[in-house]
This record gives sequence, structure tokens and C-alpha cells, in this order.
Amino acid sequence: MAKESMKAREVKRAKLCAKYAEKRAKLKAEGNYEALQALPKNASPVRKHNRCKLTGRPKGYMRQFGISRIQFREMASAGLIPGVKKASW
Repeated sequence: MAKESMKAREVKRAKLCAKYAEKRAKLKAEGNYEALQALPKNASPVRKHNRCKLTGRPKGYMRQFGISRIQFREMASAGLIPGVKKASW
């Protein structure tokens, strides 16, 4: 499990990114890079990091399912993900 502070930090970044998205797009279109530099660092979408929705794990994230590889394997084995089953041949 990830620390709660790390999860909260990612949520805060996502909110800040959404808040400044329109302003960033406008400044980029104008080519006003000095004003773009004045925006908060965490307003940049590049600083966001994908995390598992269940555990908050930052590595091994599967974008299609929104969870980490470990949670994916456990849930797939338990039959909790529709359309996914363990391969055997």
C-alpha cells in the first residue's frame, strides 16, 4: 500500500492540472512562455503519475484496467475481471 500522503499528492496534482488546463492551452497557443513559466509546477500534466486505484502502487500500472499488475493478477485469478481468464495450453 502506498502512503496516504502520496495518494493525496497525486489527487492534488490532478485537480491543479484540471484547473489550469484551459489557461495553459491559451498561453501555449499564444507562445507566451514567460507567463507559462509563472504557473504552478504541478499544473503541468507531465507531472502526474498513474497509480493503482486500489493500492496506490506507482509501478506496474496497467492503463487499460487502472490497476497494478499485482492486483490485476489477483483479481483475474479470482474471476473478478470480466473477459479475463488465466491462460493455459
